[in-house]
Amino acid sequence: MFQINCLNPISKIGLANFTENYQIVDDVNNADGILVRSAAMHDMDLPKSLLAVARAGAGVNNIPLDKCAEKGVVVFNTPGANANGVKELVIAGMLLAARDIVGGIKWVEENKDDENVAKTAEKAKSKFAGTEIKGKKLGVIGLGAIGAQVANAAVSLGMEVYGYDPYLSVNAAWNISRAVKHVFNVDDIFTDCDYITVHVPLLDNTKNTISKEAIEKMKDGVVIINYSRDLLADEAAVLEGLKSGKIRKYISDFANPTTAGQPGCIVMPHLGASTEESEDNCAVMAVEQMMDYLENGNIKNSVNYPACDMGICNKAGRVAIFHKNIANMITKFTACFGDEGINITDMMNKSRGEVAYTMMDLEAPATAEMIAKLEAIDGVFRVRVVK
Repeated sequence: MFQINCLNPISKIGLANFTENYQIVDDVNNADGILVRSAAMHDMDLPKSLLAVARAGAGVNNIPLDKCAEKGVVVFNTPGANANGVKELVIAGMLLAARDIVGGIKWVEENKDDENVAKTAEKAKSKFAGTEIKGKKLGVIGLGAIGAQVANAAVSLGMEVYGYDPYLSVNAAWNISRAVKHVFNVDDIFTDCDYITVHVPLLDNTKNTISKEAIEKMKDGVVIINYSRDLLADEAAVLEGLKSGKIRKYISDFANPTTAGQPGCIVMPHLGASTEESEDNCAVMAVEQMMDYLENGNIKNSVNYPACDMGICNKAGRVAIFHKNIANMITKFTACFGDEGINITDMMNKSRGEVAYTMMDLEAPATAEMIAKLEAIDGVFRVRVVK
């Protein structure tokens, strides 16, 4: 029986997908799998029993990816499961920036005791007037699951949409409206667009995508929307842009001391995927990926190991090996089985950066001695008997 620990509350609809071979436990020390949303794991002592971590969401900066990779722990995320929820909030963010909706609502609340509030409102409403988003230029940086949906929705609302993504996949491209203009230089987004929204993961090379230099290139009165990660924007530079009038509004989903309560900032408490549907979808996807890995060794949507799928094992045994991506490893693995007279009926080897994953189906179950030989090979992180 596999033991699963939840570091955060996880949707019951997702957990319901676990079969009787799984048990939800409070003690992480003997867990085979961990389900997590936002809990910080960098300072955790990972138990030796741990095989997989599934993030019910997209961002994984709360998980020590390299540390997990070196221990042969596969980390999954759920890209696209919360895309619609984030897309809808991005559209709401643009509307909040275009018109002072929040200010208007506050005015009505403050004047609720005025018997003539209806008449007074007609005089006051000009203070909250704004613009429409139809016909405005929207720049979408990152055209993955969320960015593509934002771009398509904006096209439907009559916006002129420009998309930038140097890593755009063929599958993602098929899901993007033909009306979206694909640009090959992010500076074109900065210089031409009235609204700019960022939908990329937080990596070393994406940190401060919205930099002081980028802001200087933007139109006066630009609106910046950041529903991905706060560190994708140099928020000190954003505040300077707001003071100077270069930036009209900054919409963020990440409350922090830098932007909270600042003039021109509309900051939300990480509501992007906080819908029942998003949480359910993320949990279902996380559970299904974890089950397929624990039961079959298959890897899908991992952020620290390559994708690998050999289906359900119908042979006597299946072994998975986590190792460095260096030469001659496969030769050493196959020699171990050859020395024992065990035939390998199927095999798959995939790599990702400095790590690799090899899965082998066998005509006979792997013995403890054979596993020990594999573990002793220099460059092997972990050997797992799947079946």
